[in-house]
Amino acid sequence: MSEPSTTALPADRTRRSAVRIDDRMLSIGTVLLLGLLPIWIGSFWLYSISLLLAQGIAILSVSFLIRYSGEVSIGHNFFVATGAYTIALLQNGPNVPFLGGVVVATAVSAAVGLLFAWPSRTLSGVYLSVVTLALGLCVPEVLLYWSEVTGGFEGLFVESRIVGGVASGLQQYYVALAALCIATFVAHRFRGSRLGLMILTARDHPHAAAAFGMTSGSARLSAFAVSAAIAGFGGSILGFTTSMVSPNSFIFWNSVTLLVGAVVSLYSTRIYGVVVGAAFVTLVPQLLSNYGQFILIIYGLALLGVIIVFNVTVPAIVRRVRRRRNHRV
Repeated sequence: MSEPSTTALPADRTRRSAVRIDDRMLSIGTVLLLGLLPIWIGSFWLYSISLLLAQGIAILSVSFLIRYSGEVSIGHNFFVATGAYTIALLQNGPNVPFLGGVVVATAVSAAVGLLFAWPSRTLSGVYLSVVTLALGLCVPEVLLYWSEVTGGFEGLFVESRIVGGVASGLQQYYVALAALCIATFVAHRFRGSRLGLMILTARDHPHAAAAFGMTSGSARLSAFAVSAAIAGFGGSILGFTTSMVSPNSFIFWNSVTLLVGAVVSLYSTRIYGVVVGAAFVTLVPQLLSNYGQFILIIYGLALLGVIIVFNVTVPAIVRRVRRRRNHRV
């Protein structure tokens, strides 16, 4: 019997290091490009890309849930609305500073996510998706029912200035960019944490995880709570970016777009993947606005094309490039 090759381990280690370097370079390049972008664009596109960045955090929350629990949520807009309205209420009531409001909004959204996930912890697959569907549908109705608190159709104002002497548009943009960087960094590093590893183990090897005290239900609860916290964080940044929160911003279609963005981003927790998904659901409809009744048809074909390219063409190209690089090594 032949001896096992000892050169496989260094080669595999080199391959993994190359992949990590590629990811880091793409992430750094994306952040640098976004950081310099306001130099070349006008106020309209500055506002549009600010929305893109805030929306990216909400898309990241859906990607996080799918990646760590394997479950699909069609109602994450509920947690985004929770974060947005929490910071709006804190500013319009006790006049809590922006950073304090963001922390409270994130914590409240995590608690709401935990409360939702607890009774549905035994559900999975299509059954859990249907439950989250009901959650997404009820958002505007809940906001309008408590119109004395939420401001009804008119909504609530959110202060969009943190420091004086700087244009509000630039503040909204760079706050959204910083928030997206923080969210993607935390979501990506979560994989290496003890809780992240246990959640992934419970997803792939439930019996092994149960031996360490992490059941599938507990893992689903934890993943949902963290995902809801990211969504609430994104909601608070979205409220800051738009300077206003209202029920029209949280209709059911928004929940669908979050899922579409997560699919287009390939459930990425890297900033470049999140930006691609957010750009597809934020900027593409604007670019297609001149096509009238054909918008949905073109958008659907574009979505199909993006999914095919990202799931078939791009991975094939990446594998070919890495194969050539490994031969050189």
